[in-house]
Amino acid sequence: MIIVDKALEKRQQEGNPIRVGMVGAGYMGRGIALQIQKYVKGMKLVAISNRTPSKAERAYRQAGAETIKPVETVSQLEETIAQNKFAITDDPILLCEAESIDALIEVTGTIEYSAHVVMKAIKNNKHVILMNAELDATIGPILKVYADRSGVIITTSDGDQPGVIMNLYRYVNAIGFKPVLAGNMKGLQDPYRTPETQKGYAEKYKQKPQMVTSFADGTKISMEMAVVANATGLRAGKRGMYGPRCEHVNDAVNLFPMDKMLNGGLVDYILGAEPAPGVFVLGYNEDPIQQQYMNYYKMGDGPLYAFYTPYHICHFETPITVARAVLFKDAAATPIGNPVCDVITVAKRDLKAGEVLDGNGGFTCYGMLENSDVCQAESLLPMGLSEGCRLKSDVKRDLAITYLDVDLPPGRLCDKLRAEQDSYFLAA
Repeated sequence: MIIVDKALEKRQQEGNPIRVGMVGAGYMGRGIALQIQKYVKGMKLVAISNRTPSKAERAYRQAGAETIKPVETVSQLEETIAQNKFAITDDPILLCEAESIDALIEVTGTIEYSAHVVMKAIKNNKHVILMNAELDATIGPILKVYADRSGVIITTSDGDQPGVIMNLYRYVNAIGFKPVLAGNMKGLQDPYRTPETQKGYAEKYKQKPQMVTSFADGTKISMEMAVVANATGLRAGKRGMYGPRCEHVNDAVNLFPMDKMLNGGLVDYILGAEPAPGVFVLGYNEDPIQQQYMNYYKMGDGPLYAFYTPYHICHFETPITVARAVLFKDAAATPIGNPVCDVITVAKRDLKAGEVLDGNGGFTCYGMLENSDVCQAESLLPMGLSEGCRLKSDVKRDLAITYLDVDLPPGRLCDKLRAEQDSYFLAA
């Protein structure tokens, strides 16, 4: 931030703001629009695409924009940007193809829809900032391959837990500690929650019941920690992670197996700890002199230390990620190579042959973190691909669903990219 703010101020002074397009205008998208429009120097949200254009207009109006213009072609979009107006459209491909746009924020939370958008953006040399852990956890590694070929950055957004964890991970590493566990903090974990049980909470916070359900049933945290695993090389200690309960994040130094932390490292989470809803990294340092200093700084006896950030304020920090990508070619969180962890599909109740899975935050299944080599060996169905799959056989509650158990919907790009990801990294 210390570097980014000055760089953005310089762009503002030069009259050359970073021009951003955004796909998605839901709860989080509206927050991003407000933040860029009112509070970020040197950046301009020039276009918003949403399947319902009135919601894109609502995001702009809420952010104080007045000169809003619907567009239907790339040339209309370019003209609107040149006139210093704000464009809305139901066609995200226009934003991907417009030369006047430097970077694209994808904030739909979808898989198939966003796969088309992200691939088109990369093909047209746009940096891509994802507020979509579901997409990243499912096909992020192969999207990174395509981004590298085009010379652009694809990154998860700072402010979301994976981005905040990665900032902390890099900090811990930079000060000479070995990051041996990257962790998230949760208040609730109940795999059997459904959109019906979470409806009241969703209404209170103006979110979709399916999204809130994915938080409660463990799917969302599994997606987020898969993103972190793929960005660091840290693995799951067991299927679903350990997830111990404790009172304070400092207790985490005593809650995870040291042998696994020192032998490759872990991604995991803690339940019910303060200061929620933060993130943490356990750093290891066995230097006795440094341990004396750490004890003096009230950080504990070591050699394991808890570093934490007590909050994550998603939409406030997304513009910082945009600036890092455009100005410094720096990603907040992006895959480092082959997939390390995946999120598998697990039956939320006894399921019958012929039923159609309803995906993230639904009534039929929940997601659990698993190491990618296990997923490959057992042909486990990624949770990100589960929506729309029809069961060919019965599956008991809490059993993992495999590719052999389902018929995939025909013609999906996400399935094609996932298959390409599997074969590409297997060959590598």
